[in-house]
Amino acid sequence: MKIIYGPKGSGKTKAIIENATQALGYAKGHVVFITNTNRYTFDLNYQIRFLNTEDFDVEGMEGFRGFLKGIVAASGDNEYIFIDGIARITGKPLEELGNIFAAMEKLEKDYGVKFVLTVSAAKEDLPDFVLKYVE
Repeated sequence: MKIIYGPKGSGKTKAIIENATQALGYAKGHVVFITNTNRYTFDLNYQIRFLNTEDFDVEGMEGFRGFLKGIVAASGDNEYIFIDGIARITGKPLEELGNIFAAMEKLEKDYGVKFVLTVSAAKEDLPDFVLKYVE
């Protein structure tokens, strides 16, 4: 798992889009990009599977966790999953998302999928369950 962090407006979305585009060059499987807005649809390479959680009525932390499990279950070829704004998507503060991070860690271990996420926080404000993924 990789975390792209920083305060709002610090270029996290641009960085995660660049990371997703780079992943196309070395991924053997599919690259998926998840967010809750269509704003960046045209910034992504057409080969990246774009999913807007609003289109699937994903609500809350448990809904998002189930959504992620469904994406992994639907295709064993999904290799990279990029998530822009996990706290924004779930509607919960980052400190309350420990269960989702644990679920992603298990999905990575059990199915070989790799997650890259953006979080809006300074490094010193990241919870321990996030900080362990910061490079």
